[in-house]
Amino acid sequence: MDTLPTVLLKPGEADRVVAGHPWVYQSSIQRLTQAAGDGDLVQVKDHRQRFLGVGFFNSRSKIHVRMLDPERVTVDEAFFEQRIRAALAVRRKHLAEATSFRVINAESDFLSGLIVDKYEDVLVLQTSALGMDRRKPMIVAALQKIFSPRAILERNDMASRKFEGLGDANGMLTGEFDGKLTVRLNGLQFEVDLLGGQKTGLYLDQQVNCHHVAGLVARSANAQVLDCFTFLGGFALNAARAGAAHVHAIDQSEEAIAVAARNAAANGLSGTCSFEVANVFDWLKAHTLAKPHEKIVPRFDCIVLDPPSFTRNRAAVPDALRGYKEIHLRALKLLKSGGVLATFCCSHHVDATMFQDVILAAAFDARRVLRRVATYSQSPDHPIIPVIPETEYLKGFAFEVVR
Repeated sequence: MDTLPTVLLKPGEADRVVAGHPWVYQSSIQRLTQAAGDGDLVQVKDHRQRFLGVGFFNSRSKIHVRMLDPERVTVDEAFFEQRIRAALAVRRKHLAEATSFRVINAESDFLSGLIVDKYEDVLVLQTSALGMDRRKPMIVAALQKIFSPRAILERNDMASRKFEGLGDANGMLTGEFDGKLTVRLNGLQFEVDLLGGQKTGLYLDQQVNCHHVAGLVARSANAQVLDCFTFLGGFALNAARAGAAHVHAIDQSEEAIAVAARNAAANGLSGTCSFEVANVFDWLKAHTLAKPHEKIVPRFDCIVLDPPSFTRNRAAVPDALRGYKEIHLRALKLLKSGGVLATFCCSHHVDATMFQDVILAAAFDARRVLRRVATYSQSPDHPIIPVIPETEYLKGFAFEVVR
């Protein structure tokens, strides 16, 4: 291990690493003791030559080193097997009944640049860092040993790969699989396309929240529910099964709406659900237009807002907040007194306080008073490590309309 190239940090730059954050930026590095190849394992020391750990080096990335371990470990198949088994134990502890879940969530599981999702007996791999991408054979071998999956495929078409000097790479790694699969989430069936769908197939981070929001719907007799940005119908189907009288689900993707409708049929919920292809902003605006002196009659007992991220960087936050305020203002006008608004934000750059503030600003403009009845986060297969703020991105609330 002493023969590894050494990355020496500038004074004052070691604290983040010691605390557990895995990213070492170019600006934090004082010098390298010898040349290091991109993707190679290096050791990191502070400016006094005290050992801090080992990680993958990449001079082409702003993140020059992605830390793997504070000890002098050998990064081989056995290393990945141990780390994956440790992550799997967390899921079995906190999501004991789940058969589809995220196995490895990159920094959350101390494997920066690696994501592995399990969909029943098929695994989907993403490597967003050069060091991880170079070690795909080791990772795949460890996954085969632990899970014996029908197939392992990669969905490496993320924009972040280009910052690591990597191109797109999609397709089968092991086994035979046509991409189409039926998975079970909260006891409901969902059709997914693992080769052609969004992300790695589904948004697994909302699995627990779909169940919790359905519990709120179940408390309201004959509930009329509006599910905005429904995608494949996660919140809609859970609400329908919980006893909603009717659920109307909206998404701008024709393909997603078609799949959501098929999912409703597969679960015997078609009679309770309706689906519409529409831009949610336009739909909400059209249904909250009123002439002077006309009053909008609230129609829904529960509205779910689960939009995609409105911002990819801090510079876009003001525009994002305006977008969040707009949809909340419109939604609150359609919500009955005593009704529930379940709302989510998946942007890392908008924290929970900022998100709640924009909701309350919308409530003020809508002349509604809200009571907060629940606070949500991402499902436990997407663990949060507080010293790594980037691991916490999904936040949500449920509010009752007091008046």
